[in-house]
Amino acid sequence: MIGLIFKFAYDIGYFDAQSLKNEKNAGLLIGRPALTIESAQRIVTGALKEDPTNPRTIVDQIIDNNQNFSTIIIENNKLKKIAWIIDMRLFFTGDLFNDEGYNLTEGIEHQHNINRGNH
Repeated sequence: MIGLIFKFAYDIGYFDAQSLKNEKNAGLLIGRPALTIESAQRIVTGALKEDPTNPRTIVDQIIDNNQNFSTIIIENNKLKKIAWIIDMRLFFTGDLFNDEGYNLTEGIEHQHNINRGNH
């Protein structure tokens, strides 16, 4: 009888430990991280060395949310620009060309009615 009680207590403890382990694993990030406006703002503010509590350059919109290469619209002094974030950490503005020589920055600016003359 005592052996049966020990076996029963062991089984309950084992299953409780397994369920806790499964809950912990379920809480882990599944899939790839997505770029949010807040995370993009932190990347831009850090790259431009602006005050994080009062940035001058604001992330206005995320156009293409790709973990490896994201396209965003930033605004500074009411001027909008296309910017790029690579690998969720590197930030740059400027013209980007594809392998056929097409200016991707210019094309996206045209799609979103951003005046290129203000740059």
